[in-house]
Amino acid sequence: MAKYKIEIKKSAVKELNNLQSNDLKRIVKLIQNLADNPRPPGCKKLTGDEKYRIRSGSYRLLYTIQDDILLIIVIKIAHRRDVYR
Repeated sequence: MAKYKIEIKKSAVKELNNLQSNDLKRIVKLIQNLADNPRPPGCKKLTGDEKYRIRSGSYRLLYTIQDDILLIIVIKIAHRRDVYR
């Protein structure tokens, strides 16, 4: 299976920079693993949008998958209480 290219929106990069180091390492590894498997066990497709969610501790990662061009766009990284607002 081909690797997907990963793009991270500027707002998601800012959210990454605000994380503590242990959460940051875990989420960066999760993002890197999406390149090999964009729909890993535990990911959920959100209703209404073509977005997916994956959990990492108390944080959620929202992203879209474009299978035709092998691209994943990370839209938002936030604490579970704030991610859907």
